[in-house]
Amino acid sequence: MNPSYLIAVVDDDLNIRNLVEAYLQKENYRTIGLGSAEEAWSLWQTSPPDMWVLDIMLPGMDGYEFCRRIRNEAEVPIIMISAKDNEVDKILGLELGSDDYLVKPFSPRELVARIKRQLQRWYKLNHVPEIWPSGVTPTRMIEVGQLQLVLEERRAFWHSEEVELTSKEFAMLKVFVENPNRAFTREDLLSFVWGDDYFGSDRAVDHLIKRMRKKLEHIPIEAVWGHGYRLRLDGGEQPYEACTSN
Repeated sequence: MNPSYLIAVVDDDLNIRNLVEAYLQKENYRTIGLGSAEEAWSLWQTSPPDMWVLDIMLPGMDGYEFCRRIRNEAEVPIIMISAKDNEVDKILGLELGSDDYLVKPFSPRELVARIKRQLQRWYKLNHVPEIWPSGVTPTRMIEVGQLQLVLEERRAFWHSEEVELTSKEFAMLKVFVENPNRAFTREDLLSFVWGDDYFGSDRAVDHLIKRMRKKLEHIPIEAVWGHGYRLRLDGGEQPYEACTSN
């Protein structure tokens, strides 16, 4: 894993920004400090970083709204930092899509450790581990009804139209497509998509599925009362997997 990721530190407290950036730079990360969410949003649109360290209480747009906007577009890692230590505030941050939540005052070393963990998870989620002989990469496609997933290219097609999915949306859809009609608990889906060491609220699953349903209109992902979710297929639809070499 390349350690030279660009990490944006968004906090209106200059001392905190400088402290966090100093610790990250010691670990060979590149950093950029920003004092407002508006500055951060401009950065996202021009030169998006690999990760956000995001304060909640910001002038103008707050960290919650900024996190929501980012999550509507991508799954780049986000760690929220805040003086708010109420459980409700933590749950709200996690439900809006942050990957972690750290209460001020915090140990910079602990923050760096959490950043490393999130970047390792992100790297694994976004890189195909297989190395094929002679540089040939087979392209695997799974097709279920009107849904097709091209695995190595991380592309999804719904009713023959390509749909832009984030890495977590694609990972969850892959779990459902490979296991049609199987009911998964929220804890199962958290483990498959976020990793075994994720400690946030299982409401993150509900939030992700809500976004998927908006992008894949009428996809038969249904809630299983008191349990979780499943991809419901009728008796005539079974996954079909094809593999071709490029």
